[in-house]
Amino acid sequence: MKYLCCEIDFKIGMAAKIKLLYVDDEENNLFSFKATFRLRYDVFTAISAADAVDILKIHHDIALIITDQRMPNMTGVEFLESILDEFPDPIRVLLTGYADINAVIEAVNKGKIFHYLSKPWNEEELELTIQRAYAIYSEKQAEKELNQNLMRTNDQLEFLLRQKLIS
Repeated sequence: MKYLCCEIDFKIGMAAKIKLLYVDDEENNLFSFKATFRLRYDVFTAISAADAVDILKIHHDIALIITDQRMPNMTGVEFLESILDEFPDPIRVLLTGYADINAVIEAVNKGKIFHYLSKPWNEEELELTIQRAYAIYSEKQAEKELNQNLMRTNDQLEFLLRQKLIS
């Protein structure tokens, strides 16, 4: 099993790193997260929801958003809910130091989260969550690309059929 993890890391290192965004109002948490995961992933950090939106507008290929629940001005759930229309693709993870079942329910229902984790995070658990989330993101992106290709093929077939009917 240890070899498999190394092989996955090697493949990720060969290709572009997975891009993820971590949002937390505590600067120490941002530094700690980036220090822990920067070698394996392309990590972006934001100290507020507004900063996170600015990053998402620049980096459209962010695959995963991890956000703290309790932040000033806007909770993690409110942030995730507010970006759903403009940024529907990234997989969402809620991270909080408070065992608030209402926040979990709200996150699932409104913020469309993939997973809920407690602070302080367990590095192995967070790593597995990131890998599982990225697998889902990749599947969704492949399905999206397949649908686009099918639409193009459908348009081409429709054009050819119309040409045949006209002639």
